[in-house]
Amino acid sequence: MKIYHNIDEFKPVKNAVVTIGTFDGVHLGHRKIISRIKELADASGGETVILTFFPHPRMILHPEDESIKLINTINEKAQLLEQLGVDHLIITPFSRDFSNQTAEDYIRDILVNKIGTKKIVIGYDHRFGKDRQGGLNDLLQLAPVYNFEVIEIPEQDIHDVAVSSTRIRQALLESKVDLANEFLGYPFFITGKVTRGDQIGRQIGYPTANIVIEENYKLIPGDGIFAVKVEVDKVLYKGMAYIGTRPTINGTRRNIEVNIFDFDREIYYEQIRMEFHHFVRGDMKFEGLDKLKAQIAQDKIDVLSLLVHG
Repeated sequence: MKIYHNIDEFKPVKNAVVTIGTFDGVHLGHRKIISRIKELADASGGETVILTFFPHPRMILHPEDESIKLINTINEKAQLLEQLGVDHLIITPFSRDFSNQTAEDYIRDILVNKIGTKKIVIGYDHRFGKDRQGGLNDLLQLAPVYNFEVIEIPEQDIHDVAVSSTRIRQALLESKVDLANEFLGYPFFITGKVTRGDQIGRQIGYPTANIVIEENYKLIPGDGIFAVKVEVDKVLYKGMAYIGTRPTINGTRRNIEVNIFDFDREIYYEQIRMEFHHFVRGDMKFEGLDKLKAQIAQDKIDVLSLLVHG
């Protein structure tokens, strides 16, 4: 897959089959749309093109709203789309100027002249251009003028995409990673850099890698203990992750840390990827480190059982 970080980097391709969207999560609903554009491209000897935007439009149009959290970072999204066999991913920098184009300017300048769209797969509710006034009707009216075909995504499929995205976000915030994974079609994951902690885990026999995620818009699951798999240097290890404020030691800052099983290498400042497979229990305060250590021993037994059986 070729990635373009600006529309001007892209050169029109033969029989471009295009779809547009944020594709946050690249979940099962999105995958139906991607399958459709691949079918159309294969049938016409064309190439698939996804046009997405970064930052997320709401981050630019509503900068005061800090509640916007996304299932994937832009790099994670690109990895997932590449795995699905998309040919071209255009990541357009979203700005107020970009959002102020008229519907016809957007269709003519972006979709036709820049991308060379021959087929566009789009939902009835997709909006674009100044004040989001452009939509499916504009595309249908201008398709014969600019010689492209519009394929509408069925309303039920659009509903499935919207519902899935909402339910995934809500499930993750409630620590229900099993449910989120059902809708995603793959284990939810985070990528981050390992940083030095205060070595409390090491003191009680369960050393942890503390993970820092640079992208503040990345959605983090609710607090608790999770059965995870951790990718370090392309090798996957089992482990148990903790998200929370560490109330037993009166912590206040929210941490993400993981005890990687059968692993004793120092990986400070390395990038790791952590897949969430199961929720084990919520965060809780213990009366001292000895009781915490006893609970963690039980957590490890539970985690291994969960990872073996599913």
